[in-house]
Amino acid sequence: MPILDCAGKPLDLSSPRVMGILNVTPDSFSDGGDFLCLDAALEQARRMVEEGAAIIDVGGESTRPGARPVDEAQELERVIPVIEAMASELPVPVSIDTSKPGVMRAAVAAGAGLINDVQALRAPGALEAASGLGTPVCLMHMRGAPRTMQNAPAYIDVVAEVRDFLAGRIECCIHAGIPRERLLVDPGFGFGKTLEHNLALLRNLRDLSGLGAPLLVGVSRKSMIGALLDAPADQRLYGSLAAAVLAVNQGAKIIRAHDVRPTADAITVAAAVLDGA
Repeated sequence: MPILDCAGKPLDLSSPRVMGILNVTPDSFSDGGDFLCLDAALEQARRMVEEGAAIIDVGGESTRPGARPVDEAQELERVIPVIEAMASELPVPVSIDTSKPGVMRAAVAAGAGLINDVQALRAPGALEAASGLGTPVCLMHMRGAPRTMQNAPAYIDVVAEVRDFLAGRIECCIHAGIPRERLLVDPGFGFGKTLEHNLALLRNLRDLSGLGAPLLVGVSRKSMIGALLDAPADQRLYGSLAAAVLAVNQGAKIIRAHDVRPTADAITVAAAVLDGA
């Protein structure tokens, strides 16, 4: 499993790692509004690193179901000061969660070392921007757009369709000059998928291992956990940990999480058991 070069900061994927979530937005589904102030965002980033995060993912536009898009200027205003401060202080890489080419370029110039794109570089100019920047990229599957993606999503075979989509995006990236070694994939739990679709993906994550790219999984506090437990977002920790362990058992190398220390502990134990199997 590779060591990714994220703007000079290594991300070692020889064992599963935690990606800490830092949303500098007013409307994200779980932590919206909590870290709009630069000092609060930086303190949260420090805390997540201390708790075991190997990378921090910064987002300035909510992608929760029903979310409205944010213009580029506002997204830049939210994320660039945070990325600059984090990149200069923290020992771990910073990821930028965006689909906009202009934000990708500005974020990498500010110190971001990975692009995490829910649209898998499908926005106009995104593929060219990512190719020119030379950073690793995570390609996520999403059916539709955040505002409408949960309006009756339908698949014939969700696992096969997600796998084929990600395989196609990998090929597009390779043709655009982004080597496979710089690519990660994310099946996109909750992005244009029902509870049944999400469970099928979690049950069959290993089917995505043949794509030849490390697997990133984000299930933390998501509605699939809430639906199973009948619990609000702030009461979904234990369900999120169960899903994280199941994902690691199926080969996931990065778990994107709000609750870093419990997630790091859980996947460390899971990885130790798997390494000895």
